[in-house]
Amino acid sequence: MFKLTDDLALIQTVDFFTPILDDPYLYGQISAANSLSDVYAMGGTPITALNIAGVSTGYFDAETLAAIFRGGIDKAAEAGVVVLGGHTISDKELKYGLAVTGTIHPEKIIRNSGARPGDVLVLTKPIGTGIVTTALKQAKVSENELEVTIRSMLTLNKFAAEAMQKVGVHAATDVTGFGLLGHLHELLVASGAGAELSAHSVPFVPGALKFAKMGTIPAGSRANQFYLDDGEKIELLAEIPEEHEILLYDAQTSGGLIIAVAPEKVESLLTAIRDTEHPFEPIVIGKVIEATPGFIRIVD
Repeated sequence: MFKLTDDLALIQTVDFFTPILDDPYLYGQISAANSLSDVYAMGGTPITALNIAGVSTGYFDAETLAAIFRGGIDKAAEAGVVVLGGHTISDKELKYGLAVTGTIHPEKIIRNSGARPGDVLVLTKPIGTGIVTTALKQAKVSENELEVTIRSMLTLNKFAAEAMQKVGVHAATDVTGFGLLGHLHELLVASGAGAELSAHSVPFVPGALKFAKMGTIPAGSRANQFYLDDGEKIELLAEIPEEHEILLYDAQTSGGLIIAVAPEKVESLLTAIRDTEHPFEPIVIGKVIEATPGFIRIVD
């Protein structure tokens, strides 16, 4: 955040990644939605963006690139964001994303460091998109199974951000490459607290459990588990199968928000999100507790 005046601050973020789908237009849309999420996680309003792309002219033609850029511009327009231009470099592997500028009142920024013991944890989108898109690369996914995963990745966190500002919450973070447990761990470390997570409350996209059981696990999800499951950060008390456990570490693309909200405000927050165009049911998945910063106890 960069404070301009007593009433106005800028938020600057940037994100990009390699394709997770063969459709270039959808890839552009999803990457743009993902890039906008950091601004929404802070309760801000994105206003402008710049395209960032790495392309190999030997493998990608102008029509493919145009479709990617069109997807990004259309998703940005849905968010009320103007894409002003950008920069493209030659790269061995295709990459695309946005550098985003947003605005917020300096006293209304929502950080990932304000969670308090007793707060309720709310998740705004189902998880498992990393496992499903990995299964897609192995031609294991039907169109029906893929539909919810794509819809989730395309959904802007705009509606949840508006609800957070309306109700007032203590902390929030978006769920992306470090997975649900990884991003929750970061929030808890920054807040000086721990959490109790209800494993059976966490929603999954259709097919995620099946594909996890089949072993279609992205390397990023395994890396998240390797880092967190060291005997100190995570205590697994829930009786869940291995495929359920790995989903809690699954690396997400354009995931939802984890929100820490005071217990007396949780129903107001849930109602505020439901009253928007947000297509997924916000779910209470646990609570913040007094514990070693970053510690997560997983219960049934």
